[in-house]
Amino acid sequence: MHILYFFYLELSARKAARELGVSYNSAISRFMFFRKMISDHLGKEFSKLYGELEMDESYFGGKRKGKRGRGAYNKAIVFGILERNGKVYTKVVPNVSKETLMDEIKKKTKKGSVFYTDCFKSYKSLKQFGKHHKINHTYTFGKSHNHINGIEGFWSYAKERFHKYHGINHENYPLYLKEMEFRFNHRNEDVFKLLVDIILRRFGTESN
Repeated sequence: MHILYFFYLELSARKAARELGVSYNSAISRFMFFRKMISDHLGKEFSKLYGELEMDESYFGGKRKGKRGRGAYNKAIVFGILERNGKVYTKVVPNVSKETLMDEIKKKTKKGSVFYTDCFKSYKSLKQFGKHHKINHTYTFGKSHNHINGIEGFWSYAKERFHKYHGINHENYPLYLKEMEFRFNHRNEDVFKLLVDIILRRFGTESN
């Protein structure tokens, strides 16, 4: 369980390799295995989000180019839904078109929810799913109940942690994001115990 503890502490795979006397490739392989276990766990445990839901997109990775909604060169585009007083859900998406976002919203939220977004055009059809509040940051940022501060707080939380990684393969972004989602959703709990439980449920009483 030693390497799992290093992962829990959010130490780098390189540091874990040095401390444990194993190769970097061995350490990073195990770290990616843990991320895969987290992603699988979140998929199995997921239930549709309901209530007051904040939604937004963000861009992770290299220097952003291009306009919003037309893709971002060398960026991972991430769509997020945050249930107020609940959990966050994230998904790497190919674009932020109306079709892409509405499909994700339909699959991951319950009808009758109250949706909070900015004024981006792809959210115009949200009224078919529930009440829709559009946030204009120029006039409402930090004021009243109409805000998307929660999901924006998650973006800051995730990007602060992504910053320590120097180059993530785009194919691996979903796994890193699911790790951030898991840590954020359980930030007030014993994350190490939760990680151990996930591993043991997968392999019974076998330890790593």
